[in-house]
Amino acid sequence: MRFILFLITYITFTTFCFAQDDFLAKQYFADGDFEKAVVFYEKLVEKNPRRTEYVQDLVACYQQLEAYQKAESFLNARLNDRNPYPTLLIDLGYNYALQEQQDLAQKNYDKALAIIDKNPNYGYALGLQFQKYNLLDMAIKAFQKSMELNPALNFNFQLARIYGEQGNVEAMYNSYLNLVIDGKTSKSNILRSIDDFVSEEPENQNNILLKKVLLERAQKNPDILWNELLSWLFEKQNQYGSAFRQEKAIFKRMNGSSTSRLENLGQSALENEEYEIAKDIYSYIIENTSDKIVQLDAELNLIDIELVGATDSTLDAIQKKYEELVDIYGYRSQTLQLQVAYANFLTFKKNDPAPAEELLKNSLELPMSDRGTAYLKLALGDILVFNKKFNEALIYFSQIQQKLKNDVLGQNARFKVAQTSFYKGDFDWALTQLKVLRSSTSQLIANDAMQLSLLISDNSLEDSTQTALKKYARADFLAYQNKNDEAINALGDILENHKGEKIEDEALLKQAQLYEKLKKYDNAQLNYQKIITFYGNGILADDAYYALGELYRTVFNDPIKAKEQYEKIIYNYQDSYYFPEARKNFRILRGDSIN
Repeated sequence: MRFILFLITYITFTTFCFAQDDFLAKQYFADGDFEKAVVFYEKLVEKNPRRTEYVQDLVACYQQLEAYQKAESFLNARLNDRNPYPTLLIDLGYNYALQEQQDLAQKNYDKALAIIDKNPNYGYALGLQFQKYNLLDMAIKAFQKSMELNPALNFNFQLARIYGEQGNVEAMYNSYLNLVIDGKTSKSNILRSIDDFVSEEPENQNNILLKKVLLERAQKNPDILWNELLSWLFEKQNQYGSAFRQEKAIFKRMNGSSTSRLENLGQSALENEEYEIAKDIYSYIIENTSDKIVQLDAELNLIDIELVGATDSTLDAIQKKYEELVDIYGYRSQTLQLQVAYANFLTFKKNDPAPAEELLKNSLELPMSDRGTAYLKLALGDILVFNKKFNEALIYFSQIQQKLKNDVLGQNARFKVAQTSFYKGDFDWALTQLKVLRSSTSQLIANDAMQLSLLISDNSLEDSTQTALKKYARADFLAYQNKNDEAINALGDILENHKGEKIEDEALLKQAQLYEKLKKYDNAQLNYQKIITFYGNGILADDAYYALGELYRTVFNDPIKAKEQYEKIIYNYQDSYYFPEARKNFRILRGDSIN
């Protein structure tokens, strides 16, 4: 029994000592204290001669200490062992290279490559070891030789990464595409890797190379994959017409089985304000699908395109289109998107909320899921707010909030409770709701909640009567009702009669945003510049810089000034909500490849 206890104690002590040696060796190595690290690695190698990581770290220590002869003797001794690991030849070759003995180095590299002839499976380890020492051409030879001798092996991923490091982009593309063709990875994984090398500029050399590679492959082997990748490239380059041609070819070759790819392309074109091509895409979907819901969505998107820049004289014609769609598709639980779209049109475009309210209340009688009910109640609440029926709207929003607490719809409803309370002038209750939402899973909701929360709290401390804040809430509500000129005038009153108060920068920003909606871009530009000049240290400075950058980029066509605004955010506002987009737009304007 005493012997067993002694044995257990001895094993425990030995294990502890080994673990301590391992920890200290790695710690000294990481700290660059190689003289101390080498002592522990020598012990570790003696106890574990087959542990390659200890062997290689010990060799690295010798090399860092310029003890090349020690490293050479140690490696030669290892290579004379029975069944030595072939990567040691590369370590020995690199040791000679450090002494500028290139012939001896190459001799050992060639010996390592020759081992692949006997066993191609060693190609992976040898390739990685060459790569470790940045011997990229040798690594390519190792991977390629292994694949030639054993076609079952596939090192295209490793080759692609090496080609990328070398700047051999065309070879990299081909290696990645070989992986997809061989079924070794998914198209989405490859797109993530390729995405680092292409930009939004069609004339970018990497873009041209990818297009060339894809077209060559399409000519040799007309696989649908090449159409999909070409479509992805054209969409990335904002060439929606070219992408549409590829998508039509895909749709036909799939025998019209699904329009989902066309729908996604149409949505992308719509979001990027490519309205003409978006119209063509949605019209094509309507003509080529038998799915009634897909047809309805496409019809609604076509109406959304018509609503861009619509005048009072064209609204009646658009209303007739909605009525025709209602006649065709009816009021059903499957057509909620039509009912909500029509109700929003009547309210926010025609300024006629009464029939919209009645429409959605009738729709609530339809059988539907909890999320469908929440979707309708959110829309109905918005219409009630528009019509100043604040208390009734709050009931609907609160019902959604309680039913779907942890859902984005529930969080959206809570924000609408706060927003409606703000319009009512109930600032304390609005703040209570907003405090919860500042940790929302939706970044957009969290950002909006933070902005409104700061607006209320900052302007309540300074003015106990909250006079200016009430004026701002009224102006904000007028903007919600699309009474933009009235809202601008109400904000002008704040700017005139509450100069120097904290709310001034908020009024300037809101007024600038409304000027943009009315296409009064010079006025908007002036307001943004005022915020930067007079409130450069305030919480809205990043909003102003980003908005001004977007104006210069998209309206004034002044990329130099646009870059200046984005650069301010990149260097001074890294925690800004706008930071990712500002960095992306800055890099595009500078001509970088964008991830």
